[in-house]
Amino acid sequence: MRCLLFLLLPLSAFSQTPTVHVIVALCDNANQGIVKVPARIGNGQDPANNLYWGCGYGVKTFLKKQPEWQFLRLIQHPKPYIPERIIFKHRTTGVHLVADAYDGAYMKTALTDFLQYAGGHQKHRIENIPAGGEARLICFVGHNGLMDFSLAQFPRKTDTLKREVAIFACASRPYFYDAIRQTGATPLIWTTHLLSPEAYTLDAMLDSWLKKEPHAVTHEKVAQAYHQYQRCGLKGARRLFATGW
Repeated sequence: MRCLLFLLLPLSAFSQTPTVHVIVALCDNANQGIVKVPARIGNGQDPANNLYWGCGYGVKTFLKKQPEWQFLRLIQHPKPYIPERIIFKHRTTGVHLVADAYDGAYMKTALTDFLQYAGGHQKHRIENIPAGGEARLICFVGHNGLMDFSLAQFPRKTDTLKREVAIFACASRPYFYDAIRQTGATPLIWTTHLLSPEAYTLDAMLDSWLKKEPHAVTHEKVAQAYHQYQRCGLKGARRLFATGW
C-alpha cells in the first residue's frame, strides 16, 4: 500500500529545486497601446533587437551578462507565438530560469499563460525542467495589456503549491489585483505607476528571492536598482514598486 501511495503522489509533492518562469511580451509599436519607441526596438516580431529582449537592458541580453547566471541554451520557435526561449541555471543555487519571448501581437496569449501558470495550470517540463504551473516564481515583463483589453475570466488556483509572481509592467498592482487574488499566488513585486520594464529590476528581484530575503528587502533592492539606472530618485522608486497585498 505504501508503494502504491508513493506512486500516486503528484510530482509537486516532492521536494525539488524551484524554477523561475519569465514571460516577456515583446515591445510592439503596431500592436500595443504604448508610447511609440524607435521602430528598430519596437518591432514585436524581432526579438533580437527588441527593447525588452535583445537590447542592452532586455531580459536575454542583460541576464547573459550576469556572472551568477549560466546561459544554457537558446531555443528557436518552441511555439508559433514564441520566437525565442532561453534557459539559464543559477551557479550557486542550481535554480533554473526559463524565459519566453512572446510575439508582441500575442499580448492576450502572453497574459493568459502568465495567469494560468500563476494558478498552477499548464504544468509541463522543458528539457526536464519544471515549468509553467510547476514553477515557483512566475514573472511577467512588458506592456500592461490589461490597459488595452479585458480578459473574459481569470484562472483559479488548482492545487496547494505556493507560488509567487512578479509583474514588471506599468501600474500592474491596480490592474492585476483581482486576477492574482484568484490565482492564489503571492505578489512578490508589482508596480503602482508607469515604468520602464527593463531587466535590471528583474535581476535585483531574482537575487533577493534566491537568497530567501524578506519581501521588504526585495522591494528595497528592486527600488535601488531602478533608481540606479533611471536616476528617478530613490523615494520615487520605492513608491513605484510594491510587495504583497
